[in-house]
Amino acid sequence: MTDIQIAQSVKEKHIRDIAAGLSISEDHLEYYGSNKAKLPLNLIEEASVKEGNLILVTAITPTPAGEGKTTTCIGLGDALNLRKKKAVIVLREPSLGPVFGIKGGAAGGGWSQVIPMVDINLHFTGDFHAIEKANNLLAALIDNNIQSKTRNLGIDPRTVIWKRCMDMNDRGLRHIVAALGGKAGGIPRETGFNITAASEIMAILCLSNSLEDLQEKCGDIYVGDTWEGKPVYARDLKAQGAMTVLLKDAIKPNLVQTLEGNPAIIHGGPFANIAQGTNSILGTKMGMSLGEFVVTEAGFGADLGAEKFLNIKCRQANLSPKAIVLVATIRALKYHGGKKLAELTEEDVEALKAGMPNLERHVTSLQSFGLPVVISVNAFSTDTEAEKKVLLEHCKKLNVPTALSYGWADGGKGCTDLADLVIDAAASCKGAFKPTYQLNDPIRTKMEKICRTIYGATNVILTNVANSQMKRFERMGYGELPVCIAKTQKSLSDDEKRLGRPKNFDINIREFEIATGAGFIIPIAGNILRMPGLPATPSAENITIDKEGTISGLF
Repeated sequence: MTDIQIAQSVKEKHIRDIAAGLSISEDHLEYYGSNKAKLPLNLIEEASVKEGNLILVTAITPTPAGEGKTTTCIGLGDALNLRKKKAVIVLREPSLGPVFGIKGGAAGGGWSQVIPMVDINLHFTGDFHAIEKANNLLAALIDNNIQSKTRNLGIDPRTVIWKRCMDMNDRGLRHIVAALGGKAGGIPRETGFNITAASEIMAILCLSNSLEDLQEKCGDIYVGDTWEGKPVYARDLKAQGAMTVLLKDAIKPNLVQTLEGNPAIIHGGPFANIAQGTNSILGTKMGMSLGEFVVTEAGFGADLGAEKFLNIKCRQANLSPKAIVLVATIRALKYHGGKKLAELTEEDVEALKAGMPNLERHVTSLQSFGLPVVISVNAFSTDTEAEKKVLLEHCKKLNVPTALSYGWADGGKGCTDLADLVIDAAASCKGAFKPTYQLNDPIRTKMEKICRTIYGATNVILTNVANSQMKRFERMGYGELPVCIAKTQKSLSDDEKRLGRPKNFDINIREFEIATGAGFIIPIAGNILRMPGLPATPSAENITIDKEGTISGLF
């Protein structure tokens, strides 16, 4: 069966029964139908958060289809529950961009899925829509102020960096001219759209600790300058109150379930190649307040998601994982060893061996954080016994505990070996993680430490534009913010064509953006974009619905 057929074949429990298993009374549930509910923030208990076991799932550099971090997360969470550990899975919400693009949804796969799969992958509880509306309200207020004759702040339209957003891959909206149509249309200016997952509002929602904190962060958003060069913030436009009203429900984490009837919290969804790539602080703390173990993931490879999870999210939330699970697949390692995408189902031990350095680089960079690392080999039906043997022997030489995981085929019972290793690793954890850099390091030093320690790069090269922007942000007083490097997810370098473990390469920073509300600086490496485009054959072409309302083609 396909993923959607598997999801549709399972009878869901009522969400109040899932909540009851976490000792949540029905009075605390804000129902969105019978199978999903919002949870109030007063369920978060900081004392429980401090005692919890947070497990981070990340991956090697992925192929375009991804290597199954979410599937592994769900399978591991189900397996921990089979081992009588009270485990809660905490994930990001899917973006419609990948759903209708190339990667598909983000609800897991096979028998390791969260349900209702269709709802989660589509409109869910409306969180993305609320973020989009809050983002675009600020954009409308900016243009309205530029047009106003009585309340004009003197914003120079050429300096406005705030863009509108939409939760869809649409390259035609990357660069546009707005406000055409004469005087009634406003002051024409160049602008564009980001995908909603790349909006600073998404980053803010996921890094906020309360509704009050969310409102303050929204007010701190830098939007551009006046004609005199003075920075203008959202609070100057009195935008933060209305924006927060639009987000009052979106800030509450969402409770759903796995196919095996275990609890899952899904909240927020920033991309890891252009933002921090992790679910919300509030979602993670909610899970840690309700369960003994929390299994969560960070987007794309460890060079992006895991680095930002630790250096940005965990630092801001005062969290630290007890163990890190590094997901690897035989197909991805063969890809990094030179095998073509169309040939990855063919046995090729030599290509597998040639791709091992990518796994080694990620192991080394994760070990720099001082936390226990476990490798999970996400097994595919096309993997051969010879390939599995070679990979397991290599992992043994790396002296990293490794398990074959069969969550896609067997659900929780296919991940019990991994669960046992994770339980042992968490018990062995000696303390909090070691950050890659200190916040008082200069911006350039922070970038260099990430690029050398995590990517394995030699130098960081800045264009004249980037260097000028960096110095300006330091003069503005933002030099002690963490950095959130935006780069391709397809390579450890900033060149997506350099697979495997590149050597003797530099990271080229073409420009900077700043997210003063979310609280980080964004060096943009290579040709990374904040509004993706659709592939030649989008997944949308295969998605349909019949007269009974049954959806097919969604995965």
